[in-house]
Amino acid sequence: MIEQILTMIPGPTPVHPNILLALAKPTVSHVFPAFVAEFKAALKDFRALCKTTTGQPFIVAGGGTLSMEMGVVNLVGPGEKLLVISHGYFGDRFVDLANSFGIQVDVLRSEWGKAIPPQELAKKLAANTYAAVTVTHVDTSTGTISPVPAYAELLRGRGEMFILDGVCATGGIDERFDEWGLDVLLTAPQKAIGAPPGVALCLFSERAMERRRARASVPAYYADILRWLPIMQDPGKYYSTPCVNEIMALAEAFRMINTEGLDARFSRHAKIALAVRAGLGALGLTVFTAAESRADTLSVILLPVGVEDLPFRTGMASRGIIVAGGLGPIAGKAFRLGHMGNIAAGELVTILGALEGTLCSLGVAVTPGAAVAAAASFLP
Repeated sequence: MIEQILTMIPGPTPVHPNILLALAKPTVSHVFPAFVAEFKAALKDFRALCKTTTGQPFIVAGGGTLSMEMGVVNLVGPGEKLLVISHGYFGDRFVDLANSFGIQVDVLRSEWGKAIPPQELAKKLAANTYAAVTVTHVDTSTGTISPVPAYAELLRGRGEMFILDGVCATGGIDERFDEWGLDVLLTAPQKAIGAPPGVALCLFSERAMERRRARASVPAYYADILRWLPIMQDPGKYYSTPCVNEIMALAEAFRMINTEGLDARFSRHAKIALAVRAGLGALGLTVFTAAESRADTLSVILLPVGVEDLPFRTGMASRGIIVAGGLGPIAGKAFRLGHMGNIAAGELVTILGALEGTLCSLGVAVTPGAAVAAAASFLP
């Protein structure tokens, strides 16, 4: 049964067989030359994906939450002040993280499904100074994409470190580390990159590395980037045993991205997002996120009146498709559909067919075939 399930939550996303084959290779020593070469390739390709020639990459066993911790605790100390721009559940997670380390927090929190206008950030920055500013590029709970280039312009030339959470964007939406003047880009492999979960990914600017070096210590051991730096500069060295197989799978995922080409990959994600939303509209479904703030990597969709969450997701699962429930104020009122990574037209047709059948079984009037027909014009 598990082999017949198509997991279309906003991460982990379906993993291509080539990447699974890399994951399934024999586990070797972390100093085995072939593995060291794969680790070096992954570090190089991570930088290329995020368009930086200067950023220092880190690939560490863990997950996206560890990436968030690494980004914050290395640059913001206890008693210092952090500004969090939050567009949902995962933006708010920065608040909890900061509080855990005694960091003071100001929050610019949007209405769910909408983005904070740049002018609101401008007002906040005019009245205050911070050690750092965090923003989630795409919040997985609301499907909201942040206007990162506009925020970047406001922060350019200021002292605040700019920390971008790219977990639900990296690999599916263009991220320009050097051009935007980012200080940290933190992310994870299991969403738009299309690899299995298991590693934390971070890029630190030269300015951010200088900030960390200027601190005698940070309230971390495993998450201290200076402990990891020698390994990132020479993966044949040892600090903590790396997750060998996950890194080999990540290296293969990056090779697939390189083969596709960044422009082509970002264009594919944009077209699939348009196709998904055309199909949803043909089924009478409404996207929760404001039209101007919708990300290309997932959709948050309101359930029709009279359709309950559990029967709907159970019906989808019975047709081989797993979708995620809503979070926070839209829990039980919406579902979340990921459409990122290495999926293509075939998966989309299967998803729309399952949606049609599930809605029909729950008494919602739908036109057979309308969703796929509506989506088709956006697909290659």
